[in-house]
Amino acid sequence: MASAANTNLNAVRETMDVLLEISRLLNTGLDMESLSICVRLCEQGINPEALSAVIKELRKASESLKASETCPN
Repeated sequence: MASAANTNLNAVRETMDVLLEISRLLNTGLDMESLSICVRLCEQGINPEALSAVIKELRKASESLKASETCPN
């Protein structure tokens, strides 16, 4: 029983490592935690294209906030 669980856990880790490498090759900027969250959301039925659009909008908003903080008024 424990051996099957270990095998499954190793398969999950290997899959996430491959996904992280693909993510890096595509310059997504996602770390392992963020990628893991995205995978879980997609597994639960979230539309991957919609998720991508939300991430892009959040990044734009974050960059805009950072830019407004550094610009003197």
